[in-house]
Amino acid sequence: MFHVKHSEGALVFSISRFLLPIVVAATAILAPCRAQTFDLLLKSGHVIDPANKINAVRDVAMKGDTIARIDANIPATEAKKVVDVSGYYVTPGLVDIHTHLSVEGPGGWGIYPDLSALPNGVTTAVDAGSSGWKNFEEFKSRVIDGARTRVLALLNIVGVGMDPVGEQSLAEMDARPTAEMVKKYPQILVGIKAAHYEGPEWDAIDRAVEAGRLARVPVMVDFRPQPTRTYADLILKHLRPGDIHTHMYAQHIPLLDDSGRVNDYVREARKRGIVFDLGHGGGSFWFRIASPAMEQGFTPDSISTDLHQRSSLIPQATMVNVMSKILSLGMPLEEVIYRSTVTPAREIQRPELGTLSVGADADIAVLELQKGNFGFVDSGHGRHIGNQKLRCMLTVRAGKIVFDAEGISWPEWRKAGKYGVVE
Repeated sequence: MFHVKHSEGALVFSISRFLLPIVVAATAILAPCRAQTFDLLLKSGHVIDPANKINAVRDVAMKGDTIARIDANIPATEAKKVVDVSGYYVTPGLVDIHTHLSVEGPGGWGIYPDLSALPNGVTTAVDAGSSGWKNFEEFKSRVIDGARTRVLALLNIVGVGMDPVGEQSLAEMDARPTAEMVKKYPQILVGIKAAHYEGPEWDAIDRAVEAGRLARVPVMVDFRPQPTRTYADLILKHLRPGDIHTHMYAQHIPLLDDSGRVNDYVREARKRGIVFDLGHGGGSFWFRIASPAMEQGFTPDSISTDLHQRSSLIPQATMVNVMSKILSLGMPLEEVIYRSTVTPAREIQRPELGTLSVGADADIAVLELQKGNFGFVDSGHGRHIGNQKLRCMLTVRAGKIVFDAEGISWPEWRKAGKYGVVE
């Protein structure tokens, strides 16, 4: 588990927003002429990069679509474009492993990836089972190929994907063609999804696990216990180490015993390698489960949203808002970032994501940590008050600024000279 100690004066930044333009101008006049090595430079932000154990004020330089350099003071003259991010946190692009994506508009579940991910600092969004082996290629063409967000996917064990009829038909659940489709698109399909089956049998889960075994990928399970299918049996007998149970803080999951203590078998499952993912969604995050569980040290391995059309407004299951809810329950900021970058990337076997390593894809979130009194609601609209809230200020995807909440990357219009529409 990753832990970072707060560095002394972590919130005191080396160059104030007022002084930075003066320093940049002086450097341009006094420094010898240098080639502009970098395309984009984020200057003076507080970098939290858990994968590299960085928790300090640093400059981050990009060349093309990759991270080129991280250092305490990179001269502004060495970059074609410089953005002052002093006072903000700079993190790897967030990795959300439970979303539902679509380009269909109102009437369905899915939401458009670029409008839901990028404004929340998410540069990698994993669609959790919208398509199965029969319709994945259509989903890829319609949703994935045109997105600026990196869209990956968990392939539904149901051949037709997330369909209310198909989800109840065992005839639609075939491990072999599901695994073959995953092996056909290994750069996109990162796992198998099983969800919503209401029958008494274990077939839906077991066939998903078999597909995962054949394709050598993890399985994510959305599970509702029944007398013949208990939660204990799911996480102790049917799932493999590395498989993921999502919706860990849902009220229908017996995470806690009758006295409010985390069940021993849940801790045993974690020891054997079962992954516990948050998966907020519209009905699967309850403060009355999350708060006592976290107080007892049972925190999520990964923070994800289960963001869809019915969870985006109330209870506001956007990535930065879900992260803020966990922050409000006492998890340190560095841990929140870790569980929103490093661990989800590892869970889907993509450890090259969720990091600011030199040579990595230049996917970056610039976050503001606001202080005050903020209200958060859970799936039952229960309210919790926290004193911190995250807000996404800027998102960089593959070295390009794709979201800028307040125009911090652009000049004041009176000083911008002649300008036109930005493509």
